[in-house]
Amino acid sequence: MSNDPVDPAVTRHALDLEWLDRSIAGLRQAAPEMSAHRVLSQGQQIVVVALVLLVVGAAILDLILALQILVAVATLWYAATLVYRLVLVRRGLRGKELIRISDADALAVRASELPIYSVLIPAYREPDVIAKIIDSVSALDYPADKLDVRLLLEADDAETIAAARAGVAATISPSISIVLVPPADPRTKPKACNFGLQSATGDLVTIFDAEDRPEPLQLRRAVVALDRLGDGYACVQARLGYFNATQNLITRWFTIEYGTWFRFMLPGLVSLGAPIPLGGTSNHFRTGLLRALEAWDPYNVTEDADLGIRLARLGYSVGVLDSITEEEANSDFVNWIKQRSRWYKGYFQTWLVHMRRPVAVHRELGWRGALGLHLFVLGTPLTALMNPVFWALAIAWYLKEPEGVALLFPPAVYYFALACFMIGNAAVIYVNLLTTRVINKPTLLGAALLVPGYWVMMSVAAVKAAYQLVFNPSYWEKTSHGLDLAPSSGLVVVKA
Repeated sequence: MSNDPVDPAVTRHALDLEWLDRSIAGLRQAAPEMSAHRVLSQGQQIVVVALVLLVVGAAILDLILALQILVAVATLWYAATLVYRLVLVRRGLRGKELIRISDADALAVRASELPIYSVLIPAYREPDVIAKIIDSVSALDYPADKLDVRLLLEADDAETIAAARAGVAATISPSISIVLVPPADPRTKPKACNFGLQSATGDLVTIFDAEDRPEPLQLRRAVVALDRLGDGYACVQARLGYFNATQNLITRWFTIEYGTWFRFMLPGLVSLGAPIPLGGTSNHFRTGLLRALEAWDPYNVTEDADLGIRLARLGYSVGVLDSITEEEANSDFVNWIKQRSRWYKGYFQTWLVHMRRPVAVHRELGWRGALGLHLFVLGTPLTALMNPVFWALAIAWYLKEPEGVALLFPPAVYYFALACFMIGNAAVIYVNLLTTRVINKPTLLGAALLVPGYWVMMSVAAVKAAYQLVFNPSYWEKTSHGLDLAPSSGLVVVKA
């Protein structure tokens, strides 16, 4: 037996490679049908080919009838998604499903009784904002000796690593450490989070993005909430908002959308017993359960939404915590399109993954959950993708009233589609106005009335998402942060 000393660097490298392999392949090996490492399963490929042949065959037999059927189906889909969202708003408006933990209850837990809390902060090419999240985490009202904060940085991202080291040194906090993630494909946030989770020491774990500003009592509120809810709840999702809401029109629209999403939509889904597509940050998990599930899918670019559906299929519940994390709203058109197209692509991925076994998913989710999967998870990007087609038809009709357009809409379909168009658009604008009132942002009223411009942006992003889904499904398109401080904007950033 050799008595040569073991080189710690060699041991560390071997452990990193083991963690990296599990971070990338853990879910794919444990439950391959749940992994987005391929876009379509063999069965789905057969179904797609069969549907294409069916549509082509129908078009050959009677083109007009085939198109009329497609238009009728699309109109019914629009109506269903619209009604579903309005139901969510109505139920979410009651506020009964929001989990509220008072300041007194959050502070009543003695430091000795608080669990160790791991905070994962993935960051890539974020040298300008990494110091902000270090400051924000340092401001959390949680005992330093109970915090396990991990900055997850790509090992070849020298600038961010240097900025993070400087920030950590400035805090003199033993609870913040830097974890270098070995560079490997796929270069995604969930892969980095999986890597950081391998060595996390907390009983609970959450994720913050590099630009986040979590409410100081959020971890304490999550501890109390999960304790009260019991083991049937795997996660509580905090609400997200924006600190630069009034920077420009895009940030105003984005803020209204997030207000609707986290104040109405997610609580509405909870009330209906539908799965919750989690947000990418401020979701608080039980660490042991997360590890048992192989955590996040590194091939899904909305790993959070996918995990929410997976938890629901396994019988776990998710709550919405009334605690706000402020983020930076994207203020640049191109940057916004990059971010939104990634989200839409991920929603398409999530729906396709969970529809590989349609009988099983409907049995596991029940009819209420299945409606949420179809009308909310798939419906969100699909309606945005379909909108340009119907806008083009509407514009063509109002300009020249071509006979071809009229043939696509028999009277029954035409009047139903017209009702959807008139009532639906008015209802959505009304919901946006309602959101500005509920979140107490009257300065956003003008943007709420101009929201059709935002729908156009959504459709551009949806077209890009569909293209990337086919040709580059697991590509994580990086979006830039720190644009709220850009001197070229000429606008004053107001805390929202």
